[in-house]
Parts: sequence; structure tokens; C-alpha cells
Amino acid sequence: MLHHTCRQMHIDKRISPRAKVSRMLRVRPSDPGGESFEELPISVNVSKRGIYFHTNLPNYSVGLRLFVTYPFTFASDPMKSEYLAEVVRVDPLAHNRFGIAVRLMMTV
Repeated sequence: MLHHTCRQMHIDKRISPRAKVSRMLRVRPSDPGGESFEELPISVNVSKRGIYFHTNLPNYSVGLRLFVTYPFTFASDPMKSEYLAEVVRVDPLAHNRFGIAVRLMMTV
């Protein structure tokens, strides 16, 4: 008889592998009628279809749609790409911080 712990039974839903990349990104809500904020966090890891970053802002919730510019160096950078993204996970972290996982849906 085999015994599996919950940790062993976890199924990773990621389609693309993650890379530990620290680059600045620009994040702001896509809904003009919603709460307005903008921040420039640093990515913790990235994949072809998602970005994970840390923030002090409590504004994020699962399902929130965002405009994400990645990588972001300066406003007129021709290499930047802007995406419509959706928050898929909010992790509570130490010191009133949050880990935010976003799924990149499409370029805009």
C-alpha cells in the first residue's frame, strides 16, 4: 500500500517553466471604473504566460484585470510590451507584503 502526503500529490498547473528573473514591471488596473493605482514592482519569477511579484499594496484580488508592462525601464522604451493580465493568486507574505501571480492574457 502506498501512502502519499498532500505535498507529494500536488499537481503543478503551470504550462510554462518559471525562470528567476528580477526586472521592473509597471502594473495598473485595466478597469477605468475600479480603484486606481499604479506601481513599479520587481518580478520574482517569470514564464511565457505569467509573472510573479511582491508588493506592499493590498489592492490585488483573484480575478482583478491589470495592464502589465514588462519589462519596464522607462515610458518611451521601444522594447517594452504591454499585456492584459489577470491575478490568479495572492499569497500573504511576512511584513504585510503579498506575492501576486498574474496570467498574461494578451498583448495590447
